[in-house]
Amino acid sequence: MAPDLILGIDIGNTVVKAVLFDLAGHQLARHGVDGTTLKPAPGMVERPVAELWANARAAISGCLQKAAVAPERIAAIGLAGHGNGLYLLDQDGEPLLGIQSLDSRAAALAAELDASQGAQLHAICGQRPWPSQTPTLLAWVKAHQPEVYARAGTLCFAKDIIGWHLTGERASEVSDMSGAGLLSLPDASYDAGLLALYGLDDAMALLPRLLQPTEVVGHVTPAAAAATGLRAGVPVVAGYFDVVASAIGSGAIGVGAASIVLGSWSINQVFAKAPVKDQDVFMVACFGPGRFANMDNSATSAANLEWYVRTLVERDGHHGDAFAMVNDLVGRAAMVPDDPMFHPFLYGGRHGAHQRGGFYGLAGWHDEGHLLRALYEGVAFEHRRHVATLTRGGAGIEQVYLSGGGTRSPHWPQMMADILGLPVRLGSAEETGALGGAIAAAVGIGFYPDEDAAVAAMTRQRAVLCPDPDRKALHDRRFAVWQRMTAAIEPFWAELAELGQS
Repeated sequence: MAPDLILGIDIGNTVVKAVLFDLAGHQLARHGVDGTTLKPAPGMVERPVAELWANARAAISGCLQKAAVAPERIAAIGLAGHGNGLYLLDQDGEPLLGIQSLDSRAAALAAELDASQGAQLHAICGQRPWPSQTPTLLAWVKAHQPEVYARAGTLCFAKDIIGWHLTGERASEVSDMSGAGLLSLPDASYDAGLLALYGLDDAMALLPRLLQPTEVVGHVTPAAAAATGLRAGVPVVAGYFDVVASAIGSGAIGVGAASIVLGSWSINQVFAKAPVKDQDVFMVACFGPGRFANMDNSATSAANLEWYVRTLVERDGHHGDAFAMVNDLVGRAAMVPDDPMFHPFLYGGRHGAHQRGGFYGLAGWHDEGHLLRALYEGVAFEHRRHVATLTRGGAGIEQVYLSGGGTRSPHWPQMMADILGLPVRLGSAEETGALGGAIAAAVGIGFYPDEDAAVAAMTRQRAVLCPDPDRKALHDRRFAVWQRMTAAIEPFWAELAELGQS
């Protein structure tokens, strides 16, 4: 039998997942392995780099065992992984440093770089410095851990570590590199002048071979095959920055396709033929010639609901299916125009770590359902604000694809349609990141001629939700009030941040 399956490997900040698909994109088996998070000091969030490969080996072998298929059936492997943070191998290819994209140690340096070089950097790479950005973290290591910097051999991203162990090849691809502000755009190339602006004029030698996402990195080595149960010689395809992978895995492709992720982060991206030049837009990632994802993102989405559930609902081990209870409460709360409102800034906002979360407009007749619906609405409002930033920057939206854990709610996706005022499409895939990696692999081995054809064949929509005109009108009125309230509270947040520093 000819090889007819694709393995997608998705490396998140915590979980490594291996997911097996057929060439039509149907999921056959999945296995995930949780990783270790290290917090050696306030603001520092790291992981043991060696554990990435250990967990990937377990995820791959576990997936193959669950699928009960012969390794000879796997035609290719595609990768996806979280962007930014900083992963370094030493000059011998051994693990050196793993910083997650939740790290904030470089906040002061990011502010300094932004003040002095931000406009110049944005003009080249479409991104201003920010704390968890890869080159900003590398500049921090150079300044504060020179002994580590001196030992560095290769700068990688999370998925590239797995590619290295599978194939023995040190390589990365344009979507992760551009999403980290390390490439000149629109040509998506390395640029010594760009590195010099970060204070990294000596770092060009750390950058690995640069590929397109659908190019083959290398082939599974005999040692990697023995460690995982894979067949030696299977091609490994470079894959994508996970937000791009998730967009493609949800069915988004082509100019004007918008991918919105109701996940821990609020991910809002629009595909285009060219990068936007607006400095209000958070970042641009290139994932092929004439293929750009213009993004405005922040940690303001379903992480707020997870905090609520873990802190208030599951306290003292209370309640079995907490998220089912939450959705039931939201569904039972009648909606009126002067309902409470919520700012989804428990982990800061797009405009600064000083922004805070809060409920406003509470009255004695409100119950927990009203609080939770306010939380859902506040998250959706911030998604809408991000989308407005993108459209003002010139990113035209034609179709919206919604993915992420929040889409499991029976209420949140419809609320997103009502608040955005646009139909939203819900993909059928549960593991959109791994599917995106598998799509890259299917193109990379020539099974499909390009990403458009692969997305058409390997993704499906389970629903299209249209906005309700009456609810849209009510949310429009409330959004206007919410925006004015956000602006009015900004000085309070700033003062509160100053108190925290005193």
